[in-house]
Amino acid sequence: MAKAFLSVGSNIRPAENVKKALELLCRHVKVLKISTVYLTRAEDRPQQPSYYNCVVEVETQTEPIEFKRSVLRTIEDAMGRIRTEDKSAARTIDLDLILYDDLIIETGALTIPDPQIARRNFVALPLYELSPELRLPGSGASVAEIAASLPRSGMKPLEQYTEILRKGICSHERRES
Repeated sequence: MAKAFLSVGSNIRPAENVKKALELLCRHVKVLKISTVYLTRAEDRPQQPSYYNCVVEVETQTEPIEFKRSVLRTIEDAMGRIRTEDKSAARTIDLDLILYDDLIIETGALTIPDPQIARRNFVALPLYELSPELRLPGSGASVAEIAASLPRSGMKPLEQYTEILRKGICSHERRES
């Protein structure tokens, strides 16, 4: 079994869609941990609704590119995710594979570790929460140092919502399809 980390985000009915995405994810993988969910403003889009963002640690037997295609994209499609040329468009759900064991992958379809870890507080801080000793494959960069270097402003922890997810999601073990 491989250990992977996923970033999860939504700014269209986010409370409903993050929960639904995690429920669907449990049909394919074993969810080990869910970070605190944060309410964050849309980057460079003040007119958009705010996002719910978190990081999830999972175990999977599916190889990374196949995992992205057959699990993450399938869930996004099922939830009505519409991809356009506008990479900053509002979205029902955004599921990104940010780390997969100690692998380093750079293809047109997937880059691991995800370069956004070092730039986005709403990815780095939840990742640090789940795995404070983690070093990024390749660079060896410490997630603790990355998280410490990023501002915490604009991130509101949604503690009650997070507890609801942790208690209600994947309450019974499911196997990969």
